[in-house]
Amino acid sequence: MKITPLDIKKQEFKRVIRGYDSVEVDTFMDMLVDEFEDLLKQQKEMRDRVVELETQLKDYRQLEKSLQQTLLQAQEATGKTYEAARREAETIVKEAEGKAARTLEQAASDLHRLTKEIAELKGRKDSLIGRLRVLLSSELDIIKSLEMGGDTTLGNAAALEGTGSQSIEISEILKNIDDDRTPPTHR
Repeated sequence: MKITPLDIKKQEFKRVIRGYDSVEVDTFMDMLVDEFEDLLKQQKEMRDRVVELETQLKDYRQLEKSLQQTLLQAQEATGKTYEAARREAETIVKEAEGKAARTLEQAASDLHRLTKEIAELKGRKDSLIGRLRVLLSSELDIIKSLEMGGDTTLGNAAALEGTGSQSIEISEILKNIDDDRTPPTHR
């Protein structure tokens, strides 16, 4: 049976001759009722406080769970971002290496082509110098023979004949020089 403060207040005892002093018992009962009411009030406050704390605890647990999920998602996102950045960096490096290789191949090809052209031009230069030496040598021979004198009619005829044959050779040399100046065809 549950006793309330009201039950205590209404409780009456039989009167007996040699019993307790009724004023003392009533005073004590009033004190007991007050104390009992205070205890019940405190108990109710404690229950309310427990409910409030349990509600807060539930909210905090939900918040903790939410924070853990957010942290896991952030870690996953960071991992994915890192992986994507790593793959992109690898792609950039591979593209740069490929471009560098193509550039080196092109440079090697250009170097080979230019080396070949330089060798060809040196050959043409050497050929031209040789032809010019022959021409100049023959012209010098003609000049020397003219300077030496001799029979003017015979010398003039020989000089003219030498000059004429040399003019044919000069025109051939000039034609060859023009041919040498024509740039080589690039393949």
